[in-house]
Amino acid sequence: MSIIIFLSLVCMPIMDVLTRPEIDSYSESVPFLVILGNVQDGGSPHIGCTKSCCALLWDNPDSQRKVTCLGLVDPVNEQSFLFEATPDFPKQLKALHMLSPFQNDDIPNGIFLTHAHIGHYSGLMYLGKEAFNSLQTAVFAMPKMQYFLQKNGPWNQLINEKNIEIQPLTNQVHFQINSLIKVKPFLVPHRDEYSETVGYQIEGPNKIALFIPDIDKWHKWDEDITQKIALVDYAFIDGSFFESNEINHRDISEIPHPFMRETMNLFSSMPLKDRNKIHFIHLNHTNASLNTHSKHAQEVRKRGFHVAKYLEKFPL
Repeated sequence: MSIIIFLSLVCMPIMDVLTRPEIDSYSESVPFLVILGNVQDGGSPHIGCTKSCCALLWDNPDSQRKVTCLGLVDPVNEQSFLFEATPDFPKQLKALHMLSPFQNDDIPNGIFLTHAHIGHYSGLMYLGKEAFNSLQTAVFAMPKMQYFLQKNGPWNQLINEKNIEIQPLTNQVHFQINSLIKVKPFLVPHRDEYSETVGYQIEGPNKIALFIPDIDKWHKWDEDITQKIALVDYAFIDGSFFESNEINHRDISEIPHPFMRETMNLFSSMPLKDRNKIHFIHLNHTNASLNTHSKHAQEVRKRGFHVAKYLEKFPL
C-alpha cells in the first residue's frame, strides 16, 4: 500500500487536475454538462501569433485555455461522454474523470464528433496504440465523417486495430445513449471540405442543451436560431470572432463565422431569460472576450449573455 501511495504522490505534479474537484449537490443524482474548453481549433496562444493576445501566454500559459469541448457525466448510469476530440484530449479527459462522482474507466463511454476540422476530431489520435491503445471506444459520427475516418489514415488504423468503433448518426434523429439522455444531431452550414458539420441537441431528464461550436452566418442556415434558443435551456454557440476588425491578415469572407456582436444584436429583442441561455464558445485567440476583464467580455455580460467558462457545470 505504501508503494502505491508513493507512486501516486510522485505522479501528482504532472497532472493537469491534481485533486477531485468539489462535486455540486445535484451531480450525485442528475446528469450534467461541463465546459472542458472554449477556444477555437488552433488554441491560445496560437501557433505563429506574435500579437499582444498571445505574446504573454507563451511564457505564462493559461491552463484554462483549451480547445472547445463539452463533457457529459451521468452519475445514475455511471457513464461519461465527450463532445469533440480536441488536441487537448489528454488533459480534458483527465478533467472529465476527476469530475465524475463514480469510479469510471479512463476513457469515456463515447465521443460525439461535429466535423472534420482539426480542433474537433484530431484528439482521436491519443486512442491509438502509440498512446492509450483503447478498445472499441464508441465514436459517434455522421455519414461523411464516418467515411472520412474509414478511408483515411491514420484514422482508419484506429478502426482496424479496434481502438474505436464508429456509431452511425442520422440527421435530425435522436440517439438514445442511455435511459436518461438522448442526443440529436442536425446539419449546419460550414466549410465541409471532408465531412458534413453538425450541431447537437443534448436532452437530459430535466434540461435541454444546444451545442453549435462551428457555423457560417446564421442567415445561411435553413432554421431559425432564435426559435431554437427559445426551446432549450442552454445554448453553447459559435463565438469565434467578436467583430471583423480583429482579423487583419486573412480574407474574413473565407472564415464566415457569425461575429459575436452580430449574434448579440440578432438576439437583442429576446427576453433576458433567453439571452441568459447563451454561452459563446469556440473563441478565436484574437477574440478579446477570452479575457474576462476586457471591455468586450464586460459588454457580453452587460447585454445578458455569457462566455463559456472552463469547468462550469450545467445540470441536465
